[in-house]
Amino acid sequence: MLRFRTLAVLGLLAAGIGWYLTAPQPLPAAATAGLTGDAAKGEQVFWAAGCASCHMAPGATGAAQLVLAGGQAFPSPFGTFLAPNISPSDQGIGGWTLAEFANAVTRGVSPDGAHYYPVFPYASYSRMELQDLADLKAFMDGLPADATPSQPHQVGFPFNIRRSLGGWKLLFLNEDWVVGGDLTPAEARGRYIAEALAHCGECHTPRNLLGGMDRSRWLTGGPNPAGEGTIPNITPGKLSWSEAEIVEYLTTGFTPEYDSVGGHMAHVVENMARLPESDRQAVAAYLKAIR
Repeated sequence: MLRFRTLAVLGLLAAGIGWYLTAPQPLPAAATAGLTGDAAKGEQVFWAAGCASCHMAPGATGAAQLVLAGGQAFPSPFGTFLAPNISPSDQGIGGWTLAEFANAVTRGVSPDGAHYYPVFPYASYSRMELQDLADLKAFMDGLPADATPSQPHQVGFPFNIRRSLGGWKLLFLNEDWVVGGDLTPAEARGRYIAEALAHCGECHTPRNLLGGMDRSRWLTGGPNPAGEGTIPNITPGKLSWSEAEIVEYLTTGFTPEYDSVGGHMAHVVENMARLPESDRQAVAAYLKAIR
């Protein structure tokens, strides 16, 4: 009987520790205090971060891409995720404070204190500067509101237990830069765009069985999580393009071999083409600096 009680107490203690460790960890309350956003600067962050690419309605073109009604499906080994409405409406992010917005984007924590699934690339956005987040929110608050309700994700047991995502974050939510060392200003800017805003690693880096990025094989490509084809290796050891050729690809979508961009990467090129050329040059410099 004593042994049973001891095991029961130890079990409860372990459960309590696990519950504590997997709790959502929002930013400190003072992190966004005093920040005000600049919508004009936020537009550049918006395109660099690829917000419309995932959150516009399926098949949207032209101005409709700025109506962030959600609904696109993203298949994965863990289930199919449906992009939510993030327009400034009651069905989206309308009424969110900057603190709530920052917690969602950089910590994967919803306004009601739940974990978001990491298909929302907060594992990359966690490196974003809070001023950029304030600018981004200022821009998004001025976009068209849409009342389309977000659709539930199609995720089965045990992946539908959101509390378990706290354990995933303990393992894989890392704000450190992947590429370190003494970078030039251009390479550092390119790192910020590629590792944080554009979240290149989310597609171009292999993942382990738990869905975490294998940072030891950064940008070396791997299977498409949707199950069709592969994502290419874009490290210097595999991608022989010059910096000028990378810039041309990110501007026009044409490769040095006269092929053209396709699939979801076409949206990435559209986004990159809206940035200053100096930013595309910075990304190219960063990609050539990877060792």
